[in-house]
Amino acid sequence: MNRQVYGKVIFDLSKPGRRGYYLSPAGCEDALQSLPSSLLREKPLRLPQVDEPTVVRHYTNMSTNNFGVDSGFYPLGSCTMKYNPKINEEMAALPGFASLHPLQPIFTVQGALKAYYELQQLLSEIGGMAEFTLNPYAGAQGELTGLMVIRAYHDSRGDKARVKVIVPDSAHGTNPASAAVAGLQVVQVKSLPDGTVDVEALRPLLDETVAAVMMTNPNTVGIFEHNIPAIAEMVHACGALLYYDGANLNPMLGVARPGDMGFDVMHINLHKTFSTPHGGGGPGSGPVGVRAGLEEFLPNPRVKVLEHEGHKLYYHTVEDTSLGRISSWMGNYAVELRALAYILTMGREGLRMAGPLATLNANYIKESLRDLYLLPIDRVCKHEFVFDGLADKSTGVTTLNIAKRLLDHGFHAPTIYFPLLFHESLMIEPTETESLETLDEFIAVMRDIAREAAETPDVVKDAPHNTPVRKPDDTAAALNPVVSYFQLDSAKA
Repeated sequence: MNRQVYGKVIFDLSKPGRRGYYLSPAGCEDALQSLPSSLLREKPLRLPQVDEPTVVRHYTNMSTNNFGVDSGFYPLGSCTMKYNPKINEEMAALPGFASLHPLQPIFTVQGALKAYYELQQLLSEIGGMAEFTLNPYAGAQGELTGLMVIRAYHDSRGDKARVKVIVPDSAHGTNPASAAVAGLQVVQVKSLPDGTVDVEALRPLLDETVAAVMMTNPNTVGIFEHNIPAIAEMVHACGALLYYDGANLNPMLGVARPGDMGFDVMHINLHKTFSTPHGGGGPGSGPVGVRAGLEEFLPNPRVKVLEHEGHKLYYHTVEDTSLGRISSWMGNYAVELRALAYILTMGREGLRMAGPLATLNANYIKESLRDLYLLPIDRVCKHEFVFDGLADKSTGVTTLNIAKRLLDHGFHAPTIYFPLLFHESLMIEPTETESLETLDEFIAVMRDIAREAAETPDVVKDAPHNTPVRKPDDTAAALNPVVSYFQLDSAKA
């Protein structure tokens, strides 16, 4: 019965004459008379007629269908869906932070500016960069900002010919998109069978027209790019800059720093590495760091500190050399506070453990399943790895079928069919926050699905079986989408 109720929309529960509120029309007459007739509805607004208990129960029941890392294992490859300690939420919700107004005088917000400045400094230390800006609202906007910094750098030197960005064929989709939005041409470089950049294929692409090379390390298939020093030397020799996509920074924490490898500009996804909200469109934050000599191009405002006789004054500046503003005020401040709380809670030793534990967990799952799932890259991985579907494909069970069947067991599906290097990609990232017991349970379910695929393949092909929404017709949904409960008769309906 509950499953049927969960599947209904609020209009299904509507009964004529029922209501959970009463709004007196008294005092509204004058306001209605003053409105132009063109703005008045010709037909009553179609709202469901329901009592308050029905509304509360409906949305409460609907909320239990939401899946997140707080409710179960979420091994989404390349996204680092780690558990977010709730103390981070409490810190960001403190009245002293939550009640601030961005136009307050700086002497009334010294604590807030100090927190902002200290996060800049901590990220600079973690990334091996000279300075960070926290202004970008998301990782993708951070990519765009970083490329705008690179373009501003070349423009400042009168080097107008640099209009190309080289991107590996295994890169995240935002890389070429960000380059295009920045007004730069995208040039693809091929990867080797192990997913690393083909240095010999890269070499002839590097000339005076290249503004930057974008790389992710570890790469999209979870393999460490061991040729970074050589690539950095090649990139810098032709006058271009090396950009680090921080999507996979999690396994690098406390182990290696992009700045030390030769990267000039980088962005960090706070939601992937520093325990802030992830998914659902935000809120996001994509801080951008730069090596020494590029600070002047960072977006306005920049937070700095003035020290005098033991006292510190935190303030923000607007620099003429900056590429300008890329967000209102100073980014998603409450998200930045969550990241600061996480870093301070973890401390140096805690952060040093995150990367190795993420790597250990990923390799543990990989080695436990390699006899049943096809492993196209047989190397030690970092935080994530990719199977190319089942080792035994004779029964026609696909990666999509496996992902759907996992839902029946209470696990979120991993990333599927990405990267495009393999036909049946199944990308798994367990993160460092999952226990051995959770990993063993996931391994057991994956082995059970492989057994079902061989013995009773229709069970897997017809999955999911016990979710509120069963297997949809993807083709029909794409060709004939139903985006509302009923079709509106007119714009005024």
